[in-house]
Amino acid sequence: MNESGIITWQEFENVDMRAGTITSVDDFPEARKPAYKVTVNFGSEIGVKRTSAQITVNYSKADLVGRQVIGVVNFPPKQMGPIMSEFLIVGFYRDDGSVILAVPDKTIPNGAKLA
Repeated sequence: MNESGIITWQEFENVDMRAGTITSVDDFPEARKPAYKVTVNFGSEIGVKRTSAQITVNYSKADLVGRQVIGVVNFPPKQMGPIMSEFLIVGFYRDDGSVILAVPDKTIPNGAKLA
């Protein structure tokens, strides 16, 4: 990225964002800020990955299971307390700092790449 904040098309293409379905959500009491442990199935090519997500303000565990989300799947794994975060769920910050998930508006195959 250059000083103006503009990225190239190649830089954008390097971010691998895929659709996946949340298969399980667990409490994450060890987190510094309220968060869930989230498991997502990204299809046969990418597989199942886990992460933590600070989305407890706007979503219950029951709201999330079965929902499709968008995840960045080509970050290196990062240790988040007792779990290894393997991807990043994408969303938008509200004025209060809570997160609203960025999601497909229709069902698509797990593993579909953001175009």
